[in-house]
Amino acid sequence: MTRAAAGFLMMLALLPAAARAQVAPPPPVTADPHAGHSLPAPATAEVIGNAPAPAPPTDHAADAIWGAAAIAPSRAALRREHGGFTGSMILFNLAEYQVRQGSDGYRWEGEGWFGGDINRFVVKTEGEGDIRGPLEKVEVQALYSRAIDPWWNLQAGVRYDARPDPQRVYATLGIEGLAPYWFKAGGALFLSTKGELLARFEGFYDQRITQRLILQPRAEIDLSAQSIPEIGIGAGLTAIELGLRLRYEITREFAPYFGVEWAGKTGETARLARAAGERASGVSAVAGIRFWF
Repeated sequence: MTRAAAGFLMMLALLPAAARAQVAPPPPVTADPHAGHSLPAPATAEVIGNAPAPAPPTDHAADAIWGAAAIAPSRAALRREHGGFTGSMILFNLAEYQVRQGSDGYRWEGEGWFGGDINRFVVKTEGEGDIRGPLEKVEVQALYSRAIDPWWNLQAGVRYDARPDPQRVYATLGIEGLAPYWFKAGGALFLSTKGELLARFEGFYDQRITQRLILQPRAEIDLSAQSIPEIGIGAGLTAIELGLRLRYEITREFAPYFGVEWAGKTGETARLARAAGERASGVSAVAGIRFWF
């Protein structure tokens, strides 16, 4: 019998009978297997108030050495870069010469943006042509980009195709970002002023062989909801591009590359191309420069 139980029985024996009937025995004591492994309960519960936050300090130690006027620009830059960030970038992922059967060609694909982490203005451009002929394709997009989570941006705006003729203007809605395992991916829908609906899906991956040598596989798929014979597009899956490019970053901003690309038109689009005397598919050896600033 424990001392506590013995003391309780002694106290109970000294009480009158009526009082003993009203005294409940203490609860049985059982061994706690987790005794000594739990944190004690706080003496008082934490109270979270709604008072306004205190004002930021004004007695900066650096001001006493350099002076408040000299430190102010650095402090403003710190707030701008770690709070309301605003920046810009111009990137050309492709700027290349293509060696292919028949006649060589060239191609570019790039974009520029200005804004912050959440809201940005984006301009995209891509095009291609024949060395001995006119431009075959010129496309420009002006988009508003909004971050919807840390990895993906929702984009909306307009697309203008200067080539091929006749020219087209499209309303654009798309998404782009980083898929799992660092695949850069994106897709977009394009609705023309004539009611024509197109879609595009593309992606690439930068596989680092060394810190400067990078292999980039790339794929693009184009689709159309209807046939548009005047610009050589058929309904359904219209074109597929598969490329593999190896670049060497002389600096992070400047990287020459070479590689190979297969591009093919499919279905009705391939039939329209052959009817116009064009090749429906082909392989090109490519060499170019990837750069950004």
